[in-house]
Amino acid sequence: MLKRAFSSLILAEHNNTKLAGGVYSAINAADYFNEETTVLVAGENCSSVAEEASKIKGVTKVLHYDNPVLKNHMADVMTQTLQAVQTQYRFKRIIGATSQFSRDIIPRLGGVMNTQPISDVVRIMNEKCFKRPGYAGNAIYTVTTHQDFILLTIRSTSFDRNPVSKTASPIERIDLNIPFRPVMTWVSQNLEANERPELGTAKIIVTGGRGLKSKDNWHVVEGLAEKLGAGVGASRAAVDAGFCSNDLQIGQTGKIVAPNLYIACGVSGAIQHIAGMKDSKVIVAINTDPEAPIFSVADYGLVADLFKAIPEIIQKL
Repeated sequence: MLKRAFSSLILAEHNNTKLAGGVYSAINAADYFNEETTVLVAGENCSSVAEEASKIKGVTKVLHYDNPVLKNHMADVMTQTLQAVQTQYRFKRIIGATSQFSRDIIPRLGGVMNTQPISDVVRIMNEKCFKRPGYAGNAIYTVTTHQDFILLTIRSTSFDRNPVSKTASPIERIDLNIPFRPVMTWVSQNLEANERPELGTAKIIVTGGRGLKSKDNWHVVEGLAEKLGAGVGASRAAVDAGFCSNDLQIGQTGKIVAPNLYIACGVSGAIQHIAGMKDSKVIVAINTDPEAPIFSVADYGLVADLFKAIPEIIQKL
């Protein structure tokens, strides 16, 4: 029988230039097992990402796989890559941070490897027992598995970010010789260019909802965010109404955030949205409806017209 060379493999999400913030939290989650941790950096021309990963505290080793097929990190070829890595190295577990990236890949990997993934873990009890939210965050499940090989995704806001280490761990360039069979085709990607903090790491987030009424009013939220140096988020209602792009969506089916300050402007507070931001340190809600559910989780509530309140707030800052 092949010996398991390393215990935990971290699936590194990145853009071929920089790691996503959730990777630092996934490494922190792996520390709970008190065993060796390897990070897989797979992509095209991503050596700088491998170097970044090697300098994170808690990382034992980095596996660097460079292949043009992985340029856009499509789920089908990434799944084949992970399967090949697991066949060769036999890790006890593979861990990723909860995101659209891991949601596309981990269930596929579970299917081809006949393993049931455990998603959105918020606490690790022991090697086989985990806690994860259910019912849009209103309940916490305790999940125990008897599988020898475990697939996990962790909620990054529930774990600290591991700091940068003074020494770098070794990087191993690997050649997997995979006969890739792509079934997906990359079409295009449209990203909004801005200098605002990423939602996953922002200390302050200003979120707009249906109360903004139209796309033409979205600048109201952006103005407050610019004044505070904050990230900009949106409720699903605002995204569905076309006020902004869907990469800003916060909630159960969007991004999960936990900033120091969360300001909800014109957000009613659907249960799915609250599930994505209720762990924020301080929550401020601005809404004309005093019965809006958002006030039930807010530390500070302002029953007011946001079109009058926000300009006044900006003026006083």
